[in-house]
Amino acid sequence: MATGSESDDDPAAEQERPAHMERRRWPREPAMRKERPPHASPALEPLRFSTQDLPPAEQFQAWRAHMAPLVDVHLPEGKSPEDGFLAEQTGWHLGDILIVQQRAHAHRYIRDQAMLRSSPIDHWNVCLQRSGQAWTEVNRRVTETAAGEIFFMSLGSPYRGRTTDTEALLVFLPYELLARDASLLQSAGNTVLSGSHAELLTGYLTGLETNLGNLTIEEVPRIIQTIGDMVVAGAASSTRTDTGQNQTNMGLMERAHRYIHVNLHSENLTPDVMCRALGISRTRLYQLFEASGGVLNYIRKRRLLQAYADLSNSADHRPISEIAEAAGFEVAANFTRAFIHEFGLSPREIRRTMATQQRPAPAIGSTRRSGKTIGDWLALTG
Repeated sequence: MATGSESDDDPAAEQERPAHMERRRWPREPAMRKERPPHASPALEPLRFSTQDLPPAEQFQAWRAHMAPLVDVHLPEGKSPEDGFLAEQTGWHLGDILIVQQRAHAHRYIRDQAMLRSSPIDHWNVCLQRSGQAWTEVNRRVTETAAGEIFFMSLGSPYRGRTTDTEALLVFLPYELLARDASLLQSAGNTVLSGSHAELLTGYLTGLETNLGNLTIEEVPRIIQTIGDMVVAGAASSTRTDTGQNQTNMGLMERAHRYIHVNLHSENLTPDVMCRALGISRTRLYQLFEASGGVLNYIRKRRLLQAYADLSNSADHRPISEIAEAAGFEVAANFTRAFIHEFGLSPREIRRTMATQQRPAPAIGSTRRSGKTIGDWLALTG
């Protein structure tokens, strides 16, 4: 693998490197689907986004709208929307994990504090860089990722950066999936993974990518476990030495997230009760969740995400009012408003969509074919 480097330079200020994006097939196109015997489990179905068939002047705006729930994207200096912007994504839901094959022209991106406060996305992100280069800044530290390298970061913290024309394989893992290793993973954030564990992860993801079209529901749980274990191992071998205070902060955050996860539907999930359970002050608790818009905002988002999963599950026949109450909303109208604000669709629309598809939510193994943004793709992970 190539060696990644870090600097304190502003990634947006560097000279863009010329690159040409060819209109060709993915470098590792999923293998042709095999014939399945009668009554065999169905293979996973991909989600697709592409600007290729749009008029050039509309391509960048389509990409920007697609990526808006995750990052605010901008064109490099000197580029105009009239020049066109080729971008493609193919997404695969593997239970709790979302894998995205991506090809995109050069652009800049930013995920700031305001976006974090209004976004339910706090996933771990692994990027296997296939071609091109990227520079990502977190807390004034810039990490460069070159072709062949594997980059790891948390989407629960603000960041910004830029890329040349690139091809990449992106893996999104919900926070809860690896919550027990949150301290380790936070310390390894914004890092190019290195060593034998990183090489093993690269090889595994490369082999997995070529067979995405042939995977079945039964194979998904083992794949989730394997990817999770390999990401943790890669982070452990690449982590930097942090100060004792940073380790303490990450340990407290891990305990706080675990407490919320276990007590998500408890009526007693309040800041005061959390402070007593964690043995910290209210000020300390608020500092921990400042980047998430506050502890109450974080709890509200987690409950809404759980409500989304419940409404998407065709096996869950509870009335919407009961799901709203479990999410902490005594008034159904307030739940509906909050739900629409978070996901852009009403609870009834989500349930009706899933009912017509006649298949369970991706959380238990199926694939969602609808959804216009990457935020929709991520909404059903975790």
